[in-house]
Amino acid sequence: MRVSKGRGQKSYKGYIAVFICMATKAIHLEAVSDLSTDAFLAALRRFFGRRGKSSHLYSDNGTNFVGAAKKIDDEYEKAIRKLSSLAGTMAAEKITWHFIPPGGPHFGGIWEAAVKSMKHHLRRVIGEVKLTYEEMSTLLIQVEAVLNSRPLCEVRDDTENTDVLTPCHFLVGRPLIDIPEE
Repeated sequence: MRVSKGRGQKSYKGYIAVFICMATKAIHLEAVSDLSTDAFLAALRRFFGRRGKSSHLYSDNGTNFVGAAKKIDDEYEKAIRKLSSLAGTMAAEKITWHFIPPGGPHFGGIWEAAVKSMKHHLRRVIGEVKLTYEEMSTLLIQVEAVLNSRPLCEVRDDTENTDVLTPCHFLVGRPLIDIPEE
């Protein structure tokens, strides 16, 4: 993604972190400034702050992901040593990071499909236009709402009323792009 600092000013390249819930297929999109471990950890903290902490993370073997996993493990070990009385509680909250096998990109099919869907919507809306950081963040949230409002399966109460279950039902109780209730 290309983000400009303002109209007529220098632009810089940015990245998008895509988080997927493996149970509900809910998607969370975060703008990230670079591919460093620290930038990814900041995006991960924003994700946890909005959606709650995950006990398991799955990713490919990107250097920023491997570095983040090592940094989290190091911080976890330091915390255990400092707070030995809380070791049992902290052990229960430890994040387990799972990496797909090297040379096995088909193992990440669920997030690759999410990346494809996200890119589809971004290309159609943005085209070749350079956006400010705020415009890009806003657009990512709107794309996230569209992707989380797509149907997972239909729910039938009776033969005349057919509703669909979406990832947003698990997040907010209804699709986000529906007409608001009165």
